[in-house]
Amino acid sequence: MEITTKQPESKMTMKQQLWDIIVEISWGEISEQYFKKSRSWLSKKMNGKGFNGEANADFTPEEKEILKGALIDLSERIRKAANGIQ
Repeated sequence: MEITTKQPESKMTMKQQLWDIIVEISWGEISEQYFKKSRSWLSKKMNGKGFNGEANADFTPEEKEILKGALIDLSERIRKAANGIQ
């Protein structure tokens, strides 16, 4: 009989979750346009880094919704631009 121990799952940062598109998007523009925050604010959030020595700075549920909305808006704008190519 094999005994296995369950390893605690490490939580992925937002950057890790969005790795597939990370280099394709201007995150600074998203930070300024949708969050009304500085570029460095979103960079720290994406990496799960805290401010003023905080150990962790996860996105709040509200911030996650804003980020989701920003990505959906961007995807719709890209689709519209692509469909407009003649």
